[in-house]
Amino acid sequence: MTDAPAMVPGEDRMSARPLRKAENRNPHTVEEARAFVKYVASLFTPWNIDALVDGFTEDCVVRFGTVPEFRGREALRAFFTARSAKQKDYRLDKQFRTLMDDTMTNVWEGHWEDAESGAAMRGYGVEVWVMREGRIAVWEAAFNSARADQSSGLAELLR
Repeated sequence: MTDAPAMVPGEDRMSARPLRKAENRNPHTVEEARAFVKYVASLFTPWNIDALVDGFTEDCVVRFGTVPEFRGREALRAFFTARSAKQKDYRLDKQFRTLMDDTMTNVWEGHWEDAESGAAMRGYGVEVWVMREGRIAVWEAAFNSARADQSSGLAELLR
């Protein structure tokens, strides 16, 4: 006789079970948030527009620099499609910065070739993501971009 727990009818004691219920949830730890930022960055090199758009809620709100605010996945797809056409050989490095409740921040540095002029470009920015059910619901970004072969001093920037 053994002390093993009784089998539930139809249950196989050796069957694999998930560690947690499969669900879309926001990152809860710094490690999860860092992994999420890294995953999102990977979708830009090369551009994976379908996966990028899928990472946002259907009713997402985007405030991206001087681009007028827009909403929804259809507008987001158009935005990513236009950007990918203008930014040849886009290389992106995003670094996680903060996680508080449903809000994450990151900083990024990007390099690309301008499709129209052929000029080497660079950009730097900061992003705030408000998450809902594991997707980005609000994307706010501030950034600067310029030709990679030009540098501006503080005096020039303040003119």
